[in-house]
Parts: sequence; structure tokens; C-alpha cells
Amino acid sequence: MELSQNTFENNISQIAEWYAGKNILITGATGFMGKVLVEKLLRSCPKLNKLYLLIRHKKGVDAFIRKEQYFKSIVFKKLLEADSKIMNKIQVVKGDVMENDLGLNVNDANELASNVEVIFHCAANVRFDQPLRPMIQMNVAGTLKLLKLALKMPNLKVLLHVSTSYCQCNESVLEERAYAAPQNPFEIMNMIDTMDDQSLAKITPNLLNGLPNTYAYSKALSEDLINRYGSKLPIVITRPSIVTAAISEPFPGWIEGVNGPTGLMIGAARGVIRSMHCNPDYASTVIPVDKAINGMIVAGYDRASHKSDKAEFCNLCLSSKALLTWGESIETGKRFFYETPLSFALWYPDGSIKKNYYQHLICVILFHYLPAYFIDLCLFLLGRKPFLVQIQKKISTGLKLLQYYTTKNWDFKNEKFQKLNAKLNSTDQKIFDVSASQVNWEQYIRIYILGMRKFILKEGDETIPNAKKNLRRLYILDRCTTFFIYGISFWYLWSNMDSFVEQSDAFIRSSFHIIYNDYNKTINS
Repeated sequence: MELSQNTFENNISQIAEWYAGKNILITGATGFMGKVLVEKLLRSCPKLNKLYLLIRHKKGVDAFIRKEQYFKSIVFKKLLEADSKIMNKIQVVKGDVMENDLGLNVNDANELASNVEVIFHCAANVRFDQPLRPMIQMNVAGTLKLLKLALKMPNLKVLLHVSTSYCQCNESVLEERAYAAPQNPFEIMNMIDTMDDQSLAKITPNLLNGLPNTYAYSKALSEDLINRYGSKLPIVITRPSIVTAAISEPFPGWIEGVNGPTGLMIGAARGVIRSMHCNPDYASTVIPVDKAINGMIVAGYDRASHKSDKAEFCNLCLSSKALLTWGESIETGKRFFYETPLSFALWYPDGSIKKNYYQHLICVILFHYLPAYFIDLCLFLLGRKPFLVQIQKKISTGLKLLQYYTTKNWDFKNEKFQKLNAKLNSTDQKIFDVSASQVNWEQYIRIYILGMRKFILKEGDETIPNAKKNLRRLYILDRCTTFFIYGISFWYLWSNMDSFVEQSDAFIRSSFHIIYNDYNKTINS
């Protein structure tokens, strides 16, 4: 029986076929998302011709030596085991988005200009606590340098820029369209070049105009800048929400770094974070990294399939109805942490989220700082170096940065992202899964926790039995301490009950006396 043409087309990856033979430039390849992007392209689009990775010197290590270190990452383990020659498709280009002309030598610049057909611009400073200058220099000026190089590429099919869903925090709804930046990006870049740090620090709050940090501000400027080139270049701007551990690729639970929810989870599991200011009823706005990467690859393919004289936008975020709330996520995480606890914890992990900021503040004083000062005092008396107060200060800074995002209800429109999946054939829907509503969150959070133990903390499954024993000890210690504090408090109140009653009675009588006198004065007047 002969197969129909439609059946045949459904059995091949049209996306892989499109990327076949392509030369692709990737900036930010050494980052968390960059590694997953490189691995996915090499594995699922094996016929691509070459990946150019723009890599800079870092801490005295040459870019080419960094390539060897790069492929030692566990992300590439399965890929290299299947085909050790796949690395031949990688060409490291020594460069830096912070330098003039991207730090490229003439030969590399000419090669990129002549050969590159696809650009994934992932490089960015993603820290929330940075001053304005480094943010603008990397996220805005660095993007401008890449755009100038892209204009020299006659074969360019698509330039995909990675932004963030939080680039327009003053908007109640983020649509998949362009937004004007708070200021002209060219004027801000010029200002950065001419003003000193002290002057910049003074005017930064006015420039941000309500935006939570310089990261969001720089991303808003970057989008405005890129949008101005929409008539000259085939551009698509993708906006991932909070990117978290992989749901399946390259490994279930793969995660790198301790920013955002991951750091919060580790701190809570170690018992050093006991309170978080958060609205438990709001959607958690997370997206697994592999879904975000699939979305980028598909969005690049889709943008190249048609002509347009303007930049296009795609919000890479899951539908709010398909997400757990912050409260549900945290309670589910706690439950799984009790099943697979960490090997080391300072205290029993039994914190909670607080909707009321002042209640959270009281808990921070009582359960974060007071125990930290007590433990550090004990360490000092034992001749050891105190450390916990310093850790709590860092935690407090991190929680303040996060609470902006966990106490607002975000509405990210994702119609274009959902349509990407509908356009794919059955093969590509499996290989490049961008379904925006099909996540088993119970299973995912468990995978996330196991991945965090394995990939960040280097704790294998064999450590779980001892970790559970330690958790039971901490539970007993926590409950004994709680009963002791309650007992002391009850004893003190009982011992001073007479004095307490007399003082309360005197206070009430004096209050009524003052009210009565004020009332008489009002009547007489």
C-alpha cells in the first residue's frame, strides 16, 4: 500500500529540514538557556551545517579552552555518546558583545557576514541588582553591535532575540506586539558614555519610572532598539517568562544556577528561608527551559517562512489557566522535599508564604535574623567564622527582588505561541513540543527537586535515606524548641498574671477617663 503525500510529510520533521544546511550564530551559548539551545539544535536538527558560538575570554581562560570545558557539561553527554563527531559542527568565534565590533577580528567578522543565515541572540546580563551602566552596555549597546553585523549578512533568514515577559512591568497586560521604551535607546547609550557613575545612580530611579530594576529597563530599551530595524532585518523577539528546570530535555530536571525559584527552593529546603512575601492565589508564570527553547526554535522557523516589513513578537509563556498558583507550587514543593530532603539543612524546612507584607517582616526578624545572630554568636564563641547573618542579608535582598514578581497578577497573552504548535505536523509536535497547556505539575515539581539535588547540589538518590534521618532529627529539634518557647512564654505570663491584669485595668481606666474628658469638653464647647 502506497503512503499518501500528507502521510509522508507528517513522518518527517519539517523544522529539521528547514534548519538543514544552515549556518547559525548563537550569542550567550554558555548560559543556562544557551546550552540547552545548542544541545537541542545539534540533536534534533542534525543536518545543520555549522553553529558559530560567540564566546569571550573569562577569568583569564581563552575562548577556545572554554569550548573544551563547555562540552564537558553533562548537557552534552548523551549527544556525544551517540555521535562524538558532532562537535565538528561547532566553531568557536572569539568575541564579546561588550567590545567594539563585538571584539571580532576581520577574518571572523567577514566569515560571519558571508555565511550566517540564522542568529539566536541570547547574550544578556540577567542580574536584577546591577547598576545601570553594565546593563545598558551589554543588553542594549551589545545588541546594537549585533544588529550592525546582521546588516552585513546577505543570506540572513531570521534574527531571533531573547527578551523577557517582564520587559513592560508597568503594563497590566503584555500583548505580543511592540511597546515604546521609556526613553530613546540611542540617547540612553550616549548618556552612559558621557556620565559618571555617581550621576547615573542619581537619575536611575527617574529613568526606571516604576520598573522594578535595571534589567527590565534595559530589556525594554533593547526591544525598542531592535524594533527600529524591523524593516531592514527579518526579526522575531521572543519573551520567555520565568525559565525553570527542564521537564524532559536534555535531562528531566536539568537546571543550572541558583537564581529565581531555584535559589528560593534551596534556601527553604535548608531551613534558612522561613517566610516569603507572596500572593498565593496568583499564577506562578514559570516555563520549563526545554519548552522555552523549543518555542525559540519554532518561532525562528516560523518567522523565516514569510516576509514582513516589521519585527514580530512571541510571548513564550504558558496559559495562566494551565499554571499552578504560587501557593499550590510551594505547598507541592514542600511535600516532595519531605520525601526527598537535602542532605544538609540548618533547620527543619517548615516556612510559609505571607500575603501581608508586615506579617512577613515580623517573621523575617523572628525566624531569619534572630536565629542567624544566635548561631553566629555561638560560632564566634567556638572560635569559628560566623556566616549566617551574611547569608540572611543576601537572602533578604533576593526575596525583595522576587517579591515584586510574586505579589502581582501577570497577564501575558500567548496566542501566537499557542498557534506555533497548531502549525506543526505530528512529528514536529513531538520533537519540538511547545504545547502551552499540557504540563503535569505534580510530576514536574518532583522532577525539578530531584534535578536540583542532582545537578546543582550533586546529591544522588543514594543520599536520600540519610537525608530523611537528618530531617527527622531536625523535626524533633524544631518541635522541642517550639514547645520550649511556648512553655517559657506561658510560664512568664502565668507568673506575672496579677501584674498584667493590674496594668491592663489601669490602662483601660485611663483610656476611658481620657475619652470621657474629651467628650465633656466637646459638649460644653
